[in-house]
Amino acid sequence: MNNLKSEGDINLSPLRQAWRDHDLDDDARQLLDEDAQYFLHQSLSTPCLNALQSCQGVYIEDVQGRRYMDFHGNYVHQVGYGNPDVIAAITRQMQTLSFSVRRYTNETAVALAKKLVELAPGDLNRVLFAPGGAEAIGMALKLARVAAGRHKTISMWDSFHGATLDAISIGGEQIFRSHIGPLLPGAEHVPPSDEYRCLWDCHTRGGCDLKCANYIEYVLEKEGDVAAVIAEPVRSSPTIPRPAYWQRIRAACDQYGALLIFDEIPHALGRTGRMFTCEHFGVTPDILVIGKGLGGGILPLAAIIARDGLNVAAERALGHYTHEKNPVLCAAALATLNFIEDHQLMGNAQLVGDYALERLRAMMAAHPLIGDVRGIGLMLGIELVRDRQTRERAVEAAERIMYSALRKGLSFKLMMGNIIGLFPPLTITQKEMDEALDIIETCLLEESGE
Repeated sequence: MNNLKSEGDINLSPLRQAWRDHDLDDDARQLLDEDAQYFLHQSLSTPCLNALQSCQGVYIEDVQGRRYMDFHGNYVHQVGYGNPDVIAAITRQMQTLSFSVRRYTNETAVALAKKLVELAPGDLNRVLFAPGGAEAIGMALKLARVAAGRHKTISMWDSFHGATLDAISIGGEQIFRSHIGPLLPGAEHVPPSDEYRCLWDCHTRGGCDLKCANYIEYVLEKEGDVAAVIAEPVRSSPTIPRPAYWQRIRAACDQYGALLIFDEIPHALGRTGRMFTCEHFGVTPDILVIGKGLGGGILPLAAIIARDGLNVAAERALGHYTHEKNPVLCAAALATLNFIEDHQLMGNAQLVGDYALERLRAMMAAHPLIGDVRGIGLMLGIELVRDRQTRERAVEAAERIMYSALRKGLSFKLMMGNIIGLFPPLTITQKEMDEALDIIETCLLEESGE
């Protein structure tokens, strides 16, 4: 069961049922029952946790009027929920050109493409839009196949790149891949960089010595015909490789003729303190994939940004999506990017994130249940363990803490069954961060019986 919890807390546990029975009122349960009646059931989703009626800033509000600080947000709320600048931009665009039909362009779409090229690192200067992250991953894979003349990929176990069949083929999570039938051929997988849970036990040798990167180079050499290495530069857990890791893989890709694709769908646009996560590592990929928060937490939009040398598929249809140049979606994205820059949200992410990480380290010193804390900007993780020596995952304790925090007004995501992921809006204040961390500390004290 724990292998099924890599992407989040699943909706099949007794604690979920207890939450429903004791914490939701009749109106909420009725709405959940109707939801479960009409939607196909699937793990991580339907049946749902709760029902919402509003959201604003850092808060979501349920149909019972209870507010929760949302430190999950499906990674879409960089500029906060209900951002007035984004709403105003959407409204203005809807009043003129509300849709751009196939074979036509429009000023808003071109302006967004130009803006992304201006922001992107290195020589990334060609853009395609898609209605969601998984579709953008598919476009990146197709472009890599055309450009490289090969089809094989190397990606990471425990990675997530979307829920479509091509995305789960390169993804590494059992809940999506298991018992689903044949996946894409040539999708090779390697262990991810994870210093705390290194497959080669690097912690026994004083820390990461890049055996994980060496292994990727080894696979590239042995396969000989890999089209692309595709990975999240930082995993959501979060696991944060050393810069030398990506620098080694960038060099290996160049040596063996493979493209490097970075999936920054959840984490780009300022969350790590930089506009793009790869900027922390001094490495520019051949294709950069973004999404989630690009639509301002309101509309779905994703994009790939590639270097000019990959403009080699003019006779193919890489995406051809109905809404790929939708002016309303593009207006939301432009407003989002401008808000991030104008309100210095990257600086705030770094400042509040550094402060939070220091508090988390102090909490770790006080609570043996915490085995590790880590973070980069407003991308923070607390790994709970039953024993710091064995590093056994404290899965049951993590789930109890999650529901306890919900009852106190804080929503967050569990990953790998035992990692509390904290991903607030980039607009969060230090005071709001303190309120959230106070709730977590109270929950830790309750779990330890203090």
